[in-house]
Amino acid sequence: MQKAYITALYGLMLGDKRVCSLLSDSGTEYDALIFREFPNRCFNFGIAEENKVAAASGLAAFGKIPFVYTTGAFLAYRAYEFIRNDICIQKSNVKLTGMGTGMGWSTLGPSHHTTEDISALRALPNLTLFIPASPMELQACVKAAYEIEGPVYIRMCMHDNDEIYDAGYTFVPGKNIVLANGSEIVVFSTGSIVSEGLAATKLLEEKGVSVRFVNVHTLKPLDKENIIAVAKDVRHIFTLEEHTVLGGLGGAVAEVLAEAGLGVPVKRIGLNDCFAAGYGTQAEVKKMNGLDSAHIFNKIWEAIK
Repeated sequence: MQKAYITALYGLMLGDKRVCSLLSDSGTEYDALIFREFPNRCFNFGIAEENKVAAASGLAAFGKIPFVYTTGAFLAYRAYEFIRNDICIQKSNVKLTGMGTGMGWSTLGPSHHTTEDISALRALPNLTLFIPASPMELQACVKAAYEIEGPVYIRMCMHDNDEIYDAGYTFVPGKNIVLANGSEIVVFSTGSIVSEGLAATKLLEEKGVSVRFVNVHTLKPLDKENIIAVAKDVRHIFTLEEHTVLGGLGGAVAEVLAEAGLGVPVKRIGLNDCFAAGYGTQAEVKKMNGLDSAHIFNKIWEAIK
């Protein structure tokens, strides 16, 4: 995913001299490419995320298009006040990318997880919030962020997620994508856990359950029309996220359905008002917290059986 991000950003910087890259203590082989090609448009602020966001607002005020990239926990939490006051209130043309969503920094524990960031970020006015589920979708989000005039936050997976789209994929900001068009239940999901959800969907279909699976890649603006339309004629609704169920995708979907007056049961699958437990690979930590495909299948199967 990091390679996909840097590749997309490189293309933008190649075509538009206003685009610049702001990093924090970063030094991967992909970042080195940007520094080598555009040394005057790359800035490493070190561990100073608040200052970096404030500087990005200043650059935007002078016509630049800054892409701010760092660990999601340090961007969404540590620099939240600066995102709110310097970016969103000012409607600054700044693009923020939080890397390592959910439990991506799995070996470092809850201090590095981003499992409450959707709840905090979607409350901010003027902020577009993208949560791509695959490398191709991430590149589309970077391009869309560049084309949007105003604040954008991209919630980016850390590891190499499997590609879920083919060459004919079309990304439209604010428009959900139906990845499986079943008729009995609907599962709304977002971000890195979409692949786990699709694997669980196959297990459910083997049991004879017809699943409608929806990728919600844009949390703001939320595709309310699609949520209502796909939820109208099903027996059960589920939301799935590598995030707390409080205020995240589950909360957003429940709000839409409640306001629409749809009386369909909603079960939210995610972290239930707790921090993630355990250490290891991201796959191991997801399994420890009941968010791998097998646990997701069991939770849905028990709910509808």
